[in-house]
Amino acid sequence: MRTSAALDRISPSPTLGVSARVAELKRAGVDVIGLGAGEPDFDTPDFVKEAAIKAIRDGKTKYTDVDGTPELKQAVIDKFRRDNGLTYGRDQVTVNVGGKHTLFNAIVATVEPGDEVLIPAPYWVSYPDVVQFAGGTPVPVPAGPEQGYKLTPEALDAAITPRTKWVIINSPSNPTGAAYTADELRGLAQVLARHEHVWVFADDMYEHVVYDGFEFATVAQACPNLYERTLTVNGCSKAYAMTGWRIGFAGGASWLIKAIAKLQSQSTSNPCSVAQAAAVAALTGDQSFLQERNRAFQARRDLVLGTLREIEGMTCPKPEGAFYVYPSFAPLIGRRTPKGQVIDSDEAFVTYLLDEARVAAVQGAAFGLSPAMRISYATSDDLLREACARIQEACAALV
Repeated sequence: MRTSAALDRISPSPTLGVSARVAELKRAGVDVIGLGAGEPDFDTPDFVKEAAIKAIRDGKTKYTDVDGTPELKQAVIDKFRRDNGLTYGRDQVTVNVGGKHTLFNAIVATVEPGDEVLIPAPYWVSYPDVVQFAGGTPVPVPAGPEQGYKLTPEALDAAITPRTKWVIINSPSNPTGAAYTADELRGLAQVLARHEHVWVFADDMYEHVVYDGFEFATVAQACPNLYERTLTVNGCSKAYAMTGWRIGFAGGASWLIKAIAKLQSQSTSNPCSVAQAAAVAALTGDQSFLQERNRAFQARRDLVLGTLREIEGMTCPKPEGAFYVYPSFAPLIGRRTPKGQVIDSDEAFVTYLLDEARVAAVQGAAFGLSPAMRISYATSDDLLREACARIQEACAALV
């Protein structure tokens, strides 16, 4: 017995690996500050938790429809109409076990060996692995700091081939926080209009985490001509601090939604019934708390950004959303630590930060663009100040 070829094509999630390492060190009594986790430190809103408790008391603990209860599907339909001006029918909406599950379902249901999926780099770590699991070929398309970490129409056009099946657009982005304006999306749409075989996977998971008055737009909203070949993906994890509840959802073509349900029926079956009831409350309840949390995230972004920009050799574009910064530090590569170790990669750099400064970040290599690292500022102001001071001190010690 051995593992399958499909499993051999993927690697464990680097971000989850960092979180596990931080938890292990903390259990051992080590004073480590974890800046690797991609989840809000805020609690799930009380009204959402109360809806889950009521669902349990009401006995809503049985199987549901495979891809979502009628109540949650309607809440998703209403959310897309209210927030994005998009109209979907019941047969155009799917509910899954988190946004990663939506990605997995969509890619596995449509990608065959030889198919290519365009992924702007830096990218969320799971995109290429899921494509490879399905037998497809992930094609990273560089979108570096000089482009504001965003895909340009020219780069998109140059990357498309007859084998291209999907392009993934993540806005705001994990790991950079970069977000596309409606005009920028329309520029990409002009390219895609000439390539009708290419579909768009619009990952909008951080839609409600935006700053400085940024006006969020999703692909099918800004580019109605792409509505028929766009899967608009979202979920409850980030905006509603419901990472552990595992509810993702999407709107798209009915045949694709049906294919996703077919796959899900033979894997997870329905998402947790109690989590679905909580998600209904999240999507239909008072949304005003989002603004307060965004103000806190924006202040943290500015705190971290200001400190990192003071470090010689480190540059960092200003994110429009999400809760990450993605500083690059090419001038630091080749320097030595106080113990004489050469920093020859971003992995070596984040290892140095963890071992010597007791700060955990994730190396840029995991996201497809080096030398850089992802820092999550979804933690308290005090911890961020201390972490930044430790990073500053560690960088100053390099020679």
